[in-house]
Amino acid sequence: MARDKPLQIAVVGFGAAAQAFIPAIQANSSFELVAVVEPHPEVQKAARLLGVPVFHELSELQTVSELDGVYLATPTPLHAQQAIACLESGWHVLVEKPMACNVAEGIAMVQASRQCHRHLTVGHSHSFDAPIQAMKQIIERGEIGTVSMVNNWCFTDWVYRPRRPEELDSKLGGGVLLRQGAHQIDVLRALCHSPVTTVKAKLFNTDPKRNTVGAHAIYLDFENGAAATAIYNGYGGMSSMDFTQHVSEWGYRQTADVRKWYTANQAPQSAEQELAAKQKRALDAIPAEAPYQPHFGLTVVNGSQGDIRQTPHGLMVCNASGQTEIHLPSHQSPRDLVLAELEQTWRAKGSHWHSGQWGLENLRICQAALESAESGREVLLAN
Repeated sequence: MARDKPLQIAVVGFGAAAQAFIPAIQANSSFELVAVVEPHPEVQKAARLLGVPVFHELSELQTVSELDGVYLATPTPLHAQQAIACLESGWHVLVEKPMACNVAEGIAMVQASRQCHRHLTVGHSHSFDAPIQAMKQIIERGEIGTVSMVNNWCFTDWVYRPRRPEELDSKLGGGVLLRQGAHQIDVLRALCHSPVTTVKAKLFNTDPKRNTVGAHAIYLDFENGAAATAIYNGYGGMSSMDFTQHVSEWGYRQTADVRKWYTANQAPQSAEQELAAKQKRALDAIPAEAPYQPHFGLTVVNGSQGDIRQTPHGLMVCNASGQTEIHLPSHQSPRDLVLAELEQTWRAKGSHWHSGQWGLENLRICQAALESAESGREVLLAN
């Protein structure tokens, strides 16, 4: 049987997310990295080490023959315009979350995907992670009965990490609700497996020296009767790793004494200094492989016949028979799992779970949370 030709992929933007994806692309024989687009001269130097053409402008990708798709790892305010341009050029698109700054932009992206007959995929998001996918499969097999609650708690130093200005502005897709809550809502929807009907949220902006939404409490009701909460605090006090046996978001063991924690006590930096620090951090912020399963905070699923939580090596399923630990393979990183879905999607060989429509619904719920926090009322979502 003839082997499928590798899919030709270009990467647009060469920050931390893109640099984490490169090893996965290089190790996957189903993909071939053919170009990088990066406007910043200093960042271009690192991209050129890959041995592929490095362009300054997105339009220059038109010179690449037989390009199948593009991975957009650019700042959120650029996503809608760039995604639509790529789709209209005949390329499939993988775009980082949040997919856009607002729902109107997300709708335009989804419409372009349909009109151009090209796939739009949103991710990496943490529902790609092996433990979340395994939880979803256990639920779908009925092994813990009907899901009643799913809760995710995440405590980090997100607010004080090096940031571009737009990463702190909710109107530009910034702040922990849109940038981190998008992960939580993605996971909660995957595990509750039902449309969200109502959203109630409270947001917190507590440090005037770092003007951003830095924490939130979100409550979701689902059509099937399930309920979920997303709790996030990015102000760098307590870490949710204290509740996950010291395993980090990317699957590394980090006890309190070895964590590189950003806090409010740092000396203020200029925008240029912060950008330089961000570029430096991007070099090793996300590892290509890890010894443990990734933990985006603590996720607990409660069902009518059992419960599930993560362990460093997989999942713990608790029911009337006792506790059973399920070990999951760790040879694939979350980016490997994104590419696995992407290959099936681009070759039209499998289901497209993380579609533009899926990402749009995540964004719609995030926007409803913003509206709820502003009004102090629950927001009803129309299906």
